[in-house]
Amino acid sequence: MYDFTSIPKVDLRQFIAGTSEQQHQFVQNLGDAFRHVGFVIVRNHGIPQDLVEDFYRASMEFFYLPVKTKMKYEIPNLAGQRGYTSFGREHAKHSRVADLKEFFQFGQEIDDDDPIKAEYPDNVFVEEVPQFFHLGIKLYRAFERTGAHLLEAIALYLDLPQDYFAPKIHHGNSILRSIYYPPITTEPASAIRAEQHEDINLITLLVGASAGGLQVQNMAGEWIDVLPDHNEISINVGDMLQRLTNNYLKSTTHRVINPPRERWHEERLSIPFFLHPRSEVRLDCLPNCVSDKRPLAYPPITAGEYLDERLREIGLKK
Repeated sequence: MYDFTSIPKVDLRQFIAGTSEQQHQFVQNLGDAFRHVGFVIVRNHGIPQDLVEDFYRASMEFFYLPVKTKMKYEIPNLAGQRGYTSFGREHAKHSRVADLKEFFQFGQEIDDDDPIKAEYPDNVFVEEVPQFFHLGIKLYRAFERTGAHLLEAIALYLDLPQDYFAPKIHHGNSILRSIYYPPITTEPASAIRAEQHEDINLITLLVGASAGGLQVQNMAGEWIDVLPDHNEISINVGDMLQRLTNNYLKSTTHRVINPPRERWHEERLSIPFFLHPRSEVRLDCLPNCVSDKRPLAYPPITAGEYLDERLREIGLKK
């Protein structure tokens, strides 16, 4: 890690359709960004812009529904993993103050006889905004494809087979989350839109939000703005990948700050995709990431066990 002052950018087309030299360079650039910064901005990522825009509109239609209507879609026993989570429910791991947000989540859909289907609750269909569900599942699949390409590159960077992650993320427990940060109407009680935190999963893919505010912390404690251009996405390492690589790849602290007071009236919509492996996948540190200089930092655990632990820490599971 070093005191970065900007977020590196890479072009995914180099890896998918480039020459062997371009592919090698992409692997190096992506891996170095994840090792030293934990964040990267990706262009030519393959997620259709019209699909993103359609999902934005459907999301706003949902969040503009009356609170009583939205509450029909908050399922108490699902720990926020499907459907609606109302404003003020979630907080960062080391905070007791709730974030200034509400959100809706879509999970994995199984269309064959994979027994893992029994682990996944059904996605929640919103009667008032029927296109929300269909667009959400379509966008979920697009994120899965792009995420799989990125993990192929990371596997190569770690001197693993290119398809190392493929069976681990097939029908994985990934989540598509639509987050709505409403206008701020009163002085926040020491809370910001999303308090500093690290993500739980392998990698997070985030299409550009409707307003700024995302920041990443460097080793000097400085907060660096994450500012993708139009039709770029930001990608960051999650704690599962950091754990798997014994801290070789960095899950960097980030947050979403409030706008200046004169812009409190501005709402914000953000659409992250949290790419998770299957629950039985082990997150035991990779042997080639453990050495005398980098001693083993974590005990053995499965992805499912780790997710359960973290959901309790952030207040979504009792």
